[in-house]
Amino acid sequence: MKSFWDESRSVKSKTSLTTRGHTIGTMHQLEHVLQKIEQGSHFLVTSHARPDGDAVGSALALAQVLRKMGKTADVILADGVPVIYHPLPGAETIIHSSVIPSAKAAGHYDAAIILECDSVQRSRVEGLNGHFLINIDHHPSAKAFADINWFDHKACAVAEMIFRLAIAARVRVTPDIATCLYTAVLTDTGSFAYSPTNAHTFELARCLVEHGADPAHIAQNVYFANPISKMRLLGVALGGLRQEGAVTWMSVTRQDMLNCNALDEDTEGLVNYALSIAGVEVACFFREVAHDRVRVSIRSKGAVNVAEIAEEFGGGGHECASGFSTLGPIAAATDRVLSELRSRMLRSSSQKSSSHPS
Repeated sequence: MKSFWDESRSVKSKTSLTTRGHTIGTMHQLEHVLQKIEQGSHFLVTSHARPDGDAVGSALALAQVLRKMGKTADVILADGVPVIYHPLPGAETIIHSSVIPSAKAAGHYDAAIILECDSVQRSRVEGLNGHFLINIDHHPSAKAFADINWFDHKACAVAEMIFRLAIAARVRVTPDIATCLYTAVLTDTGSFAYSPTNAHTFELARCLVEHGADPAHIAQNVYFANPISKMRLLGVALGGLRQEGAVTWMSVTRQDMLNCNALDEDTEGLVNYALSIAGVEVACFFREVAHDRVRVSIRSKGAVNVAEIAEEFGGGGHECASGFSTLGPIAAATDRVLSELRSRMLRSSSQKSSSHPS
């Protein structure tokens, strides 16, 4: 099997690149991204609001790759970096702002590189529209909103694409870059549990470890460094856990968050505890947020494509891990989502029965 190192040395990979919605062709995908980078000097890197491990790790790694190429790079995120990702190399350099600083307004950056967002608005960083935009995404729900759009729906994480970019650019993958990318891959694959985890995923992980990532140390930071507020919030959520056949769900209110002194980041991963129950195929986590909105995280063991459900509500993500926000109150939101989930599971069951007649 070819290694990622060998495959990435050619920019003629199997991913797709589009410009303003039109396919260019496989001969020009990653090459177009690299050409734009090589032509410029100053870059902005951002990702989606409420950044997860793939967003933070990939943004930090890309910024380091750009600097290795002799460029300047600023990482700007609308929301703060979750505490479990604070140990990542360069995390302290991230600019936490919902608007591009006035000193670096339109004209300062040669391009803004947006990671795993289906729109500019998803970043919640104002001022991006005045820039040349490069959109890099691996989600099935990816949309071609930028000047250059590089998609690979088979990549396990956007970090995989950043690794390919680094190799294609002949940039040495340092231990710091490898650490950021490994963290991104580890978290976005659910510790290598989600589809499309495959042999290439572990090949990528092996390459990153060979370049200096420390799996045990990274796992300690990600999984064994939670604040007590998160554990208290988990207790509240589990106290209200409900199950209906192969579906489980739980929720927390804004008051629950206040009582536990919890931050938004403390809700990350809680839904997985509901999914871990034997016989459960889908789990939902409902969180009450501002302006009568409810944030929904939905996870699957693979039998149900939850990305399709998320898209029905204006969200997106992976087949096994997706999210969206919807109108509250929380009880009404729960009813709507569960109704859609029941319908899809019933249709799926009927289709399977008709395809296997007795």
